[in-house]
Parts: sequence; structure tokens; C-alpha cells
Amino acid sequence: MSDDKKPDAPSAEATTTDAVTPGELVESTTVGEPIKIADRKGMFGPSLGGDTSGYGGLNRPVLFPGSAGKPYGGYFDQLTDSLEQALTQRGGDYAAAVERVVVDRGELTLFIAREHLPLVGQALRDEPTLRFEQCLSVSGVHYPEETGRELHAVYHFVSITNGSKRVRLEVAVPDGDGHIPSIVPTYPGVDWHERETWDMFGIIFDGHPALTRILMPDDWPGHPQRKDYPLGGIPVEYKGATVPPPSDRRSYK
Repeated sequence: MSDDKKPDAPSAEATTTDAVTPGELVESTTVGEPIKIADRKGMFGPSLGGDTSGYGGLNRPVLFPGSAGKPYGGYFDQLTDSLEQALTQRGGDYAAAVERVVVDRGELTLFIAREHLPLVGQALRDEPTLRFEQCLSVSGVHYPEETGRELHAVYHFVSITNGSKRVRLEVAVPDGDGHIPSIVPTYPGVDWHERETWDMFGIIFDGHPALTRILMPDDWPGHPQRKDYPLGGIPVEYKGATVPPPSDRRSYK
């Protein structure tokens, strides 16, 4: 391609529908210090020895992105302002509902206090300036080192009405009290998503119409995607040798 013939630049409409570009955030977003939750040793963080990665001497912190301050850039300011107004109109409290705001890699994440999640979900769906009609997924994350906030439920929303804008909600709860209100009454499509998150991580969605296992048998012990879940396995025999199960030859969690 010659120097005087360059590809057409994307239209302004196209650049505002998905994640905000980094260039829009560099000049506008004030980001706090990263949050350290743990120190990781080795490549994969084995805790019982037996690191076979060759990086046993590697030590590095596990960091979460710091909180962002306004202006966030892109459509994020209008979104959070509209959410604050919508919560106030519905008798809610934005400051109490939103624990912190993170803008990272051009994406917006709102950390929500669990007791405020149903009202936030209703505001996202029903407020005309928001109109997040779809909750695309509910998934779980387990951070055993984050004391008092070990279990996270992550929700991804998209607004078709308002140009495919996106927002992520994240709710953190203690391991010993893993209860989060279900949003099935507002977003019926997340019925099976919440069931899978319960099945794999043990997060209990209060008010779910039928919170039963969806992947594992009903009598299965534990929740397989938690990082403290044993690897298990069976030995594999072949001519002249036996390969032990992963739980005997690896200590990765």
C-alpha cells in the first residue's frame, strides 16, 4: 500500500460502542495505587514444593488495578452519573452501593456491595439513559489470599439500545459467608449462569428459583474451580511405566 493511500479511519460512532480506547483515558483518568493481595512464588505459585517450571526463584506481587477517579473518559462518566441519579430516584445510595470504580484496559468495572446488587441491576435495565437489557454472563473467581473477600461474582452487561455500551459489575464476599442476592428476577437469562457459578465456586445466590448443580452430579463434594480444590486424578499405566495422578506429582493450586 502506498504512503498516500491509507485505510479509512473508523467513524466516531464505531469508536464509542465498545471499550474506550487507551488514548481517551490517559489524559482523563486518575488511577490510585495498585492493590496488593498476595506474593506469588514461582511461575504458577505452587505452595507445597515440587515446582517443575524452572522459575522456582521467581517472586512477584499479585496486584489488582487501583481505583479510578473522575473524569474516567469516554462514556464512563455519563454511565456512572446516570446510575447515581437512577439509584437516588429509586431510594438507593450510590456511595453505599459502589465500593470502588476501576478503569483498566479500556473497560469499566464497578465493585458493588452485595446488598445493593438487585437495585443496581434494576437501575441498569430500566433507566432510559442506561438500558442495559442483557446480562451476558455471571462467573466466579476465587482469591484465597484476599482475606474477607475470597469469592467474587462477575457480571457483564451490554446495552443494545445505547450503542452496545458495556459495563462489568463485581461483587466480593467472604468464603465463610458466600451469599449474594440473585438477579434472576430482573435478568431471567442468568438462571443457568448463577447455577454454574454455584456449582463451580460455591457462591450461594439467595432467591434463585432452583439453585442446583448444573455440571457436576448432585452429590458431588466441593466446588471444582476453587483454588483450594484438590486436583485428584487416577494413575495412568502403560507398558513399562506408571504416571501418577496430578495430585501426587503437582502441587499447583
